[in-house]
Parts: sequence; C-alpha cells; structure tokens
Amino acid sequence: MIEVPAKPYPYPLDPAHTALVVIDMQRDFIERGGFGDSLGNDVSRLEAIIPTTAALIALFRQQGWPVIHTREAHRPDLSDCPPAKIRRGNPKLHIGEAGAMGRLLISGEPGNQIVDALAPIDGEIVIDKPGKGMFWATGIHERLQDMGITHLVFAGVTTEVCVQTSMREANDRGYECLLMEDATESYFAEFKAATLAMITAQDGIVGWVTPLAALSAAVAS
Repeated sequence: MIEVPAKPYPYPLDPAHTALVVIDMQRDFIERGGFGDSLGNDVSRLEAIIPTTAALIALFRQQGWPVIHTREAHRPDLSDCPPAKIRRGNPKLHIGEAGAMGRLLISGEPGNQIVDALAPIDGEIVIDKPGKGMFWATGIHERLQDMGITHLVFAGVTTEVCVQTSMREANDRGYECLLMEDATESYFAEFKAATLAMITAQDGIVGWVTPLAALSAAVAS
C-alpha cells in the first residue's frame, strides 16, 4: 500500500487495484463553441487544468496502472436523452443541435471528443455515458470488477456535477475514492470549493482529496 497525504487523512492507495478515471475532458465542455460555452460559462477555467491532468495521466501510464476516460455522450437519435435534460438550462443551443463543433453532446461528433492533450491511447477504456454519473447505463462497474479494481482516483469536469456524481456512485459501490483537487474544475469557484468540502466531510464520507504533487511524491517514495 502507498500512503498518500490527503484530506481528511492519508489515502491508502493499493497499486495493484487502482485505476484513474478522467471525467468528461471533452471539447464540448472545455473549448469555445461547445456546450459549456453555449450555457454562458467561462470555459477557460476548465481549460486551465489540462496540464495537471496530463501529468496525472502520465504518472498512471508510467506505473502501468489503468486509465479510464469518460465522455458525456448521446446517441444521434437522442433515444437515450430524456426530454427534460434537453430542455434544462436555457442554453443558446440545446443537446443535439448543431454548434461550432458539430451536434452538441452527440457521440462521434468533433466536439464530443476528448481534448488532444489528454487523448486516450491504445488499451485505455473509453466509455460514453448518457448521464452525469459514470455508472449509469455503461457497464463500467462490471468491467472494473473483472479487473479487480477497488480504488479509484478521479479527475475531470465539472467538479460538482459529473465528477461528484461519479464519485458518489463509486462510493456506494464500495470503491475507495480519491479526488485530485488540481486536476478537477468547475465553471464556478465556489461550487468546486463546496464539493471538496462535502466529499471530505465527516472523516471522508465520500472520499479523499489531495493535489497531484502529494500523489506524485508518495508514488516516487
């Protein structure tokens, strides 16, 4: 076991049974002209974590630990997207409508792809999820069980929506969860801060939080 300095107390990382989950680092959320931008958000906040997230992915690849990428994506016919989700938020463009990078949040469209700097490599799992959480209608829990994974390290966007939802889903399924605080971001600074506090409250009721430097130092030692 590797003891990683973290809040609320050190995280016990099991190298043989740990995977990294990078949530929704896709163009639709991070680049101008995408879905996040259509909602009126400052996408530069999310873009800023790309270097740290890339370094985190590189650390896992160097160790030979599994890396999993998720994309929030819907079928072209929107059969897996509830009408209420399409209506939500009063954006300039709704899910499925054509934007600067193709149809928003639609599988296979240019905007639905993971940003180039964090692109998956051969052998890494990529899952398209129709919901906020990574476990709903994806089969990833069964795949993780087959791999013997018990510990999940989380990164990605947005902290309070898809990242937190996925982490809470994982917590309910018995995974030991660590969130990398400088490899996750929100369009709203106060939402990120509140989410980190909620995750670590009551002695880590959902999980642990730490910066990349702490994880890197623990792994190196």
